[in-house]
This record gives sequence, C-alpha cells and structure tokens, in this order.
Amino acid sequence: MYEEETEQLQRIIDDSSRIVFFGGAGVSTESGIPDFRSADGIYHQHYKYTPEEVVSHSFFMRHTEAFYEFYKEKMMILDAKPNAAHRKLAELEQAGKLTAVVTQNIDGLHQAAGSKCVYELHGSIHRNYCMDCGRSYSAEYVKGSEGIPRCECGGIIKPDVVLYEEGLDSNTINGAVRAIAEADTLIIGGTSLVVYPAAGFIDYFRGKHLVVINKSETGRAVRAELTIAAPIGEILGRIKVK
Repeated sequence: MYEEETEQLQRIIDDSSRIVFFGGAGVSTESGIPDFRSADGIYHQHYKYTPEEVVSHSFFMRHTEAFYEFYKEKMMILDAKPNAAHRKLAELEQAGKLTAVVTQNIDGLHQAAGSKCVYELHGSIHRNYCMDCGRSYSAEYVKGSEGIPRCECGGIIKPDVVLYEEGLDSNTINGAVRAIAEADTLIIGGTSLVVYPAAGFIDYFRGKHLVVINKSETGRAVRAELTIAAPIGEILGRIKVK
C-alpha cells in the first residue's frame, strides 16, 4: 500500500534542500503516546473534568493537585522512544535536507531521535521551573513527586508547557515562522490542523512542495500537492536519504 504516494514523496524530497516539517500528536502515537482528538484520544475519554479544563492556566492555578494527577498520568510518558518518523526527520536534517522541525508536541522525542533545530510551539515536559525562585527541574523529578511537585525553596514547580489561556513564546514563534517562510518544501504530518494559533503558521509557506501525511482529514484545506492518509512513521520510514 501507498507505493505510488511514497514514490512521489521520495521525488519531492530528492528535489528539496530546505524542508521544514510541521507536526502534531499523530507523530508520537506510534511511540505509544495518546493523541487528543482521535476516536480513542484523550478528549474522548471520561474524566471528572474535561481535558480542556484541566490543561488550562486557570485550572492549574486553582486545582494544582488535580492538574498534576491528570498531567503525570496522561501527558508524561517518559519511557516513550522515538519512532521511524522521528528518526527519519533527524536523518534528513543530518543530511542537510531538512532545516527545522516545528512541533506542537511536548514529549521531546524529536530531540531524543537526534534532531537539533526543533521549535516546540507548546513547550516541553522536560523543562520545569519553580514559580518562586526559577530553579529548573527534570521531568523525572516532577513525575516521581508525590502530589504537587515542590522546589527545595517550597515553591510550586510548573511545567514549561503552554496551557490554554497562555500565549506562545515569541522567540519560538519567530523562529518557526522564519523557517516555514524560507522552506522550499513543507511536510505537514500527524496533525488535524485545528489548534490555533499553531495551525495558522502554515500560511507563511511560499515554497514549491506542500505535503500532508495524516491518518484522518485535516481540519482545514491546505491545497497540498500530495496527501497521504496513513501513519506517518510507516511512510517516512520508507524514504531513502540521499
């Protein structure tokens, strides 16, 4: 399956020298990390609070313990390993074909696979800081703490992830937009393109080739040259880096 589409993708990649990859939760599902919006995603499971409520700034401030109960269980999958998609993107970067990864994911798997230029639009579970003194803590420290993780100074530790009601980091935005604007090929993968402002970033693309690899339809029409409705690791794993 997907032989023709894979061959076309191979030709596009061979023709490209400044590829940017824009990805979402679907990139990491093959590593065992649940996404949010698919049929068995987090948004379709039943909790006392909706996931949108829990991962909001106001909920974090008012119900910190309940936030961490959900966050540690559902969003901190620390034993996940990079899959074929993460590894192929790192290989493309190392070969000088790919200039940046722009991701909505917070799991750090792109870096674990070896990618260097990664713009994490929604932050990372691997960066955590004390809200009082600013001291940094690892994901392992946060995950292993009882209840609310606290700093040695007594302050509450907050993950460096962008919650609902919070703005994106301006330096990350500027870097991602610049990379997309300068790309000759944009590959969109594993994202439904319904989360804004991140989904609007693709409007800055002015290059030659636009590719979408996603198991389901995206939430907006992007007039892609090539659309492949398949798991992204399965497709990118077939690509040969020349």
